[in-house]
Amino acid sequence: MKEGENVIEVSVPGKLFIAGEYAVVEAGYPAVVIAVDQFITVSLSKTEKVGSIQSSQYGDLPIKWVRRNGELVLDKRENPFHYILAAIRITENYAKEIGRELGFFDLVISSELDNSKGRKYGLGSSGAVTVATVRALAQFYELEATDEIIYKLSALAHLAVQGNGSTGDIAASVYTGWIAFSTFDKEWVEKRLETESLGELIHQPWPKLRIERLPVPKKLRLLIGWTGTPASTANLVDKVQQASETEKDYYQQFLDESKKIVEKLITGFKEKNITIIQQQITENRKLLKQLGKHFGVNIETKKLERMIELAKAHHGAAKSSGAGGGDCGVVFFKEKDGIIPLVNDWEKEGITPLPLHVYEKGENV
Repeated sequence: MKEGENVIEVSVPGKLFIAGEYAVVEAGYPAVVIAVDQFITVSLSKTEKVGSIQSSQYGDLPIKWVRRNGELVLDKRENPFHYILAAIRITENYAKEIGRELGFFDLVISSELDNSKGRKYGLGSSGAVTVATVRALAQFYELEATDEIIYKLSALAHLAVQGNGSTGDIAASVYTGWIAFSTFDKEWVEKRLETESLGELIHQPWPKLRIERLPVPKKLRLLIGWTGTPASTANLVDKVQQASETEKDYYQQFLDESKKIVEKLITGFKEKNITIIQQQITENRKLLKQLGKHFGVNIETKKLERMIELAKAHHGAAKSSGAGGGDCGVVFFKEKDGIIPLVNDWEKEGITPLPLHVYEKGENV
């Protein structure tokens, strides 16, 4: 990209986990995740000798950066842009490997994934900003940019920062729609990183990785409610994983049960059977509640519990979404039966129905 050429602009959607939470951080254990129609947008424009990163999420003041010994370095000591920087490092390492000359650029990030007061809805902003940054840089450096390559570069960047995530949010932001997902063998990838180039690593199959688009029954209706309390996914996952170290048998039993439920749920989607989908959503809720109780982790808060109970009263099948501890819950209905009365009941309890829909590429960005 030459100076004076058009600005590169990339928008990627946020995500919500539908089922399989906690188990999905282990390689080969499935989850269902969706992309939602709220977006993070990255704009990139070529500059000379100095670049900047600007994000509405962290105040609009640009943070200046320079290169030292070929590495991108921020002028500011404390930076909130860990995921963006990791995405730049990984993508530029790949670009260097295939002979691209590194350039300077301004990045401007804007997000719809939080509300106007900056409160998080749990829509996966860190995953979405990672994917958007990788996609923008892939265009900037004119890299081959299949969904698989974008996913793998983004997953490597995300794990370099977070460590314990499943990268299901990355898969949703890259592939969009409804996804059956299971994460890859992280130890295998880490070992390969020590001995292979990025190019070699991303162009071979990753053990246990599964990313499969799912068909959806026409009459299925999804409603998303927000409890008003943000949750820390990394902290909750840490707590469960620490507790699982001392209770390996119980944890393995949980993993096996989660796999069974989620595979049945995936079958429900493939067979377009809403009854099976609702049953397995209810089963997954029970399993996650047991896990939380067993390990002393507050997955289903009082407000999430109330939200789910109200949904049941209106013929919906509901559960917490993601790590729980606040954030969102999801409800599945057959057609529109019960949705409006439920929304009215939620609002009386201070639960916000979010006007989100599942996003598939090519629809509206």
